[in-house]
Amino acid sequence: MTDQAIVDEMGRRVKQLRLQKRYTQKELAQNAGVNINTIQNLEYGRSVTLSILIQVLRALKSLDQLDYLIPEVEESPMMVMERELKPMQRVRKSKNK
Repeated sequence: MTDQAIVDEMGRRVKQLRLQKRYTQKELAQNAGVNINTIQNLEYGRSVTLSILIQVLRALKSLDQLDYLIPEVEESPMMVMERELKPMQRVRKSKNK
């Protein structure tokens, strides 16, 4: 999963939390102390700072659900193979003159 895909999914989940709490974007922005554009950016998958994300989650009374926002990342076959390889003991560089 790409970084952008993760940000997109987190934005979708924040929007879902907002709708469950029955907040408009404007109400959430006011409660979080941020601009409505910040809420829109977050929900549309544009990156925001971690402190903004925390403010928004606090306003949603969902700070304890931070782990819910982070999607599961599937391991690629290459990641599995790299994990299972023996760790390197040393590095040898060729002697070029």
